[in-house]
Amino acid sequence: MPTLPPQDPDHIEDHDSHDVEEAPRRRRKGIYILPNLFTLAALFGGFYAIVMAMNGKFDLAAIGIFCAAVLDSLDGRVARMTNTQSAFGEQMDSLSDMVSFGAAPALIMYEWALKDMGKLGWIAAFVYCSGAALRLARFNTNIGVVDKRFFQGLPSPAAAALVMGLIWVVTDLGETAQSLQGMIWLACGFTLYAGLTMVTNVPFYSFKDVNFRRSVPFIAIVAIALGISVITIHPPIVLFAVFVIYGFSGYGVYIWRRMQGKPVSVISTSTDEPDEAGLHR
Repeated sequence: MPTLPPQDPDHIEDHDSHDVEEAPRRRRKGIYILPNLFTLAALFGGFYAIVMAMNGKFDLAAIGIFCAAVLDSLDGRVARMTNTQSAFGEQMDSLSDMVSFGAAPALIMYEWALKDMGKLGWIAAFVYCSGAALRLARFNTNIGVVDKRFFQGLPSPAAAALVMGLIWVVTDLGETAQSLQGMIWLACGFTLYAGLTMVTNVPFYSFKDVNFRRSVPFIAIVAIALGISVITIHPPIVLFAVFVIYGFSGYGVYIWRRMQGKPVSVISTSTDEPDEAGLHR
């Protein structure tokens, strides 16, 4: 039988390495930096607020929550403007919201006023915290069927601003929840109202149909400048007043639509899930 010529070991090694080099490499999934920076900054605002409340600096705690609300309103818009939306970013945003607008306001309000009410105090704080969690979960599952112009229930950043705004105003006046008669009960009422309103079907305007790329009349820029000037007069009172008006505006929209005979539900389409039938009435 003819014998095969001996093969060069170096030639075999080079051939194998050539095959390995040509094998396609799997690309690792990355994370978009820009929108997640805003989300992390909002998360830091909530964490900072908790730390400040533990040290008795409730005015700084309120400022931390308000800054977190501003940053939370920007991360989604930045992601859409830069085309950097991702499933990771959506989950990160929900977790950040739960900390900054769910757990943090509940804990701060409990430390500021509700702990003096005993069991009723921590129940009120838990109602708010659980309301924020349920609202975020419902928002994530109904995101494809809700009218984009409205929120289904009070959004968690507005609920947090409503609760923290009360603390900020009272603290700015040099008072405490214990020094003002009836303030503890008022704080409890605000906490319960914000927590329960988050899980209602009441429509709240979302401002998502506002297009910042579209040209606007000159008077609109003047109105924005006047609005900023009004806020700088006394930020705690002005911002608190704005969020109180917004916090009750949903019920005004609900009543007005009822009187006009228009549908009050913000669900634009129906789903096939029987467990969610109550959401579409």
